[in-house]
Amino acid sequence: MSVLVIIKRVFRMHQTDKIVPLLKELRVKSEKQPGFLSRTTYSKMSDPGEFIVINEWETADDWMNWMNQKEARDLQWQIDSLIGEKTIFEVYRPEEF
Repeated sequence: MSVLVIIKRVFRMHQTDKIVPLLKELRVKSEKQPGFLSRTTYSKMSDPGEFIVINEWETADDWMNWMNQKEARDLQWQIDSLIGEKTIFEVYRPEEF
């Protein structure tokens, strides 16, 4: 059963020249990982510097395996360093009710 990973990041638009290439690299590499299904990015209408990314993975373990890889950790560290705070990750599973 697939899971959704909701990722929340907030950054100011003057940081885009440094952050966007890292986000694109992270996206391209994640899409090649076992278990990756899809990704959609949204910006908040009332604050265009606030983003959520919705990733769908076959299993939570698939996502964790990717996030535990050195290259994912290094990219995420670079992103968080530029943003100045930790990215928020939340994993959701479908309910049967």
